Amino acid sequence: MQPLAERIRPTCLDEYIGQEHIIGKNSVLRKAIEQNLLPSIIFWGPPGVGKTTLAQIISKTLKRPFYALSAINSGVKDVREVIEKASQDNGLFKQEKPVLFIDEIHRFSKSQQDSLLHSVEKGIVTLIGATTENPSFEVISALLSRCQVVVLRSLMASDLIKLLYRAINHDNVLKSKHIELKETEALLRISGGDGRKLLNAFEIVVNNLNDKEIVITNEIVKECIQQNLALYDKSGEQHYDIISAFIKSIRGSDPNAAIYWLARMIAGGEEPSFIARRLLILASEDIGNANPTALVIANNCFQAVNVIGFPESRIILSQTATYLACSPKSNKSYMAINLAEKEVRETGDLPVPLHLRNAPTSLMKDLGYGENYKYAHDFEHHFINQEFLPTEISGTKYYDPSDYSKEKELRQFLKQKWGDKYDY
Repeated sequence: MQPLAERIRPTCLDEYIGQEHIIGKNSVLRKAIEQNLLPSIIFWGPPGVGKTTLAQIISKTLKRPFYALSAINSGVKDVREVIEKASQDNGLFKQEKPVLFIDEIHRFSKSQQDSLLHSVEKGIVTLIGATTENPSFEVISALLSRCQVVVLRSLMASDLIKLLYRAINHDNVLKSKHIELKETEALLRISGGDGRKLLNAFEIVVNNLNDKEIVITNEIVKECIQQNLALYDKSGEQHYDIISAFIKSIRGSDPNAAIYWLARMIAGGEEPSFIARRLLILASEDIGNANPTALVIANNCFQAVNVIGFPESRIILSQTATYLACSPKSNKSYMAINLAEKEVRETGDLPVPLHLRNAPTSLMKDLGYGENYKYAHDFEHHFINQEFLPTEISGTKYYDPSDYSKEKELRQFLKQKWGDKYDY
């Protein structure tokens, strides 16, 4: 018998539960589906939130040929075979491009992803990829630029309860029983926002009771689910919650909490490279120039765990996490690039001052490129006060060091050099 989640899988948008922000009435994606103007898409979100189901519904709604591959067990050869079939279908359905759905597309290698580029670019297929990982890291830029990324969220409690009632009222097996949902908190906790996990747990409880009259309570759920399904799921909601707690503990300078959450991830089989990558980001975002050595240590940690792996890499991760937690903190570099990017969005492409421009040709020199530029090393203390920003934003300060640790020294340096201009 098929699992409950498969038996009650919805077949149209009106039956689909959750993700109102992307497929609700008048949403952009829903309009694109209804107008049959669907672009290639990558669905990004945690497991069990309806990525595969939504892809299947889209294909049925548009009445297009549908091909599905799983990145776990498909190679370049499989991709090419499916694209060849899709090309033939495209000849029969010229106005209806076939849909190629690739589950867990982040598991495809670069060469496998490269093999998709031509068919997506030429419109042979409409690609729908599904991933639990950040596409910016896991999908090659050439393919990512040809797709729209649509973010799916963990299901809310109200969505999960709707799923339970859908199962009770629509599944032929469950309809033969009288099931009362007296308490649902334990089931919702186990689910972690994952609809598939919720339905699997619910089915286990119902099958264990095996009665015609069933009353679901928190105590019954705990008794039936001996293993705590929500202890840690490295591909589910706990994956996101625990890494969040880990990073926030380090940012908050609590090494004890950081080590606890690290141990939770290790016990759950989390990829060491994932943990190390987050530490590397934190070292720059949350510590920055308050302790520049933090980035060096985090980078060495990232390289080391990719060579060593578990179980030994847990020691390196522990050393790095405790060091970063005990390090002085500053997000000033992070804030500086945010402010500068905001400036660029607001003021556009301001011209580079002539004295800063490159002058590789005589014509450029005649036009004044590079003229009056002062070479800093020719002056005392290797510094000369000159303008480096476009005239329109002269004097704008983006980097404002803290008065803490190493950044206090940087502030003094900048005050000495630029105090009159930038108000350090």
